[in-house]
Amino acid sequence: MFTDRKVKVCYSDASMKDKLKFIGGSLIIGGTALGAGMLALPVVTAAAGFLPSLLIYILCWSFSACTGLLFVEICLWMPQDANIMSMASHLLGKWGKVATWLLYVFLFYSLSVAYVAGGGDFVSEILGTPNWVSSILFTLVFGTFVVLGTKAVDRVNFLLMVGLVVSFLVFIALGFGKVKPALAMRFNMWPAFLALPVIFTSFSYQGTVPSIVAYFNRDGKKAKKAILIGTAIPFFAYIIWEYLILGIVPLSGTHGLLMTKQHQLTAVAPLKYILSGSPIYAIGQFFSFFALTTSFLGVSLGLMDFMSDALQVAKEGVKKLWLAGIIFVPPIIITMINPKLFLTALGFAGGIGCALLLGLMPALMTWVGRYKLNYPSIHQQLPGGKKLLIVLMAFVVFELGIELINELF
Repeated sequence: MFTDRKVKVCYSDASMKDKLKFIGGSLIIGGTALGAGMLALPVVTAAAGFLPSLLIYILCWSFSACTGLLFVEICLWMPQDANIMSMASHLLGKWGKVATWLLYVFLFYSLSVAYVAGGGDFVSEILGTPNWVSSILFTLVFGTFVVLGTKAVDRVNFLLMVGLVVSFLVFIALGFGKVKPALAMRFNMWPAFLALPVIFTSFSYQGTVPSIVAYFNRDGKKAKKAILIGTAIPFFAYIIWEYLILGIVPLSGTHGLLMTKQHQLTAVAPLKYILSGSPIYAIGQFFSFFALTTSFLGVSLGLMDFMSDALQVAKEGVKKLWLAGIIFVPPIIITMINPKLFLTALGFAGGIGCALLLGLMPALMTWVGRYKLNYPSIHQQLPGGKKLLIVLMAFVVFELGIELINELF
């Protein structure tokens, strides 16, 4: 009887650990996507209004969930701990490997620059230190968890997500009473399309999928469920945040959203003047900090695994510190040269890097694996066959066209 009870307790403990692990993995996905985009989205979509922006959010959310599931399928074809570089090399050959290397480095360093710049701004405002010192402090503190590994990121990410949720709920409670619906309900579809690259980037988390699949011991069902739940978190948070900011901050004027965009500031910045004396600005700062930091952790974790795989450097001892230097030093240097790269870095990352690496690549690799190499369908996570893959690739081409228009005009 005692033995039976002991077995039941052990089983219960194991079950609880599995549940916490699943929650942690889902929050890593949600936290990675729910990041710097939160600070940029209401600014870049300001001229469009809430409803046009909502349409683009739905498209990008659907796309990000689909491509995440494709990456799960690809991961399960590959050996343990294979990352995107190994996947591309195996499925797309030499040129696919070269293209993946260039795109991955471009994308993740662009995102890292945006996050280090944004994180440095927060630290600078709190401590009053110069931007370059603030960027180093932010990276040193939170980069340490990335060096310690996925489990450490899981733990600190959980705490940050708790802070994010609490501050977000407080912001909603205080902010809804300040909303003027007429401000949010302007309708202009074209600016929403022009904001597509930044929105695209804001739903990006796919670089963490190989780490998540490994974290779940290659359990495809858990990874799929974590992606669907994890991506829903930023979607609902983004649309609420969008409505609040567009409904509180005017489009034009000295501290309006158009002027905010012109000066490369975040969506929280105008609240300091629009709601002078209100605690909403401070709450918004806390929320934004939590959102940006969770994204920084997820992106850095994915970059660490990628560099380890691409350079064939083990994540252990001094070698791990060397990898950390490769990951964190370049963004710090770039941010020190130009600390106001937040919106620009996000735009470049989404317009080119996210579209090709996290959009086109998984669709192409899945096509090759399914229909050229005839891998068994037991690992298939996304239905729809060739038609859906073609739709996904067409969406990438459309997004690239929007980015080209942004660059030309």
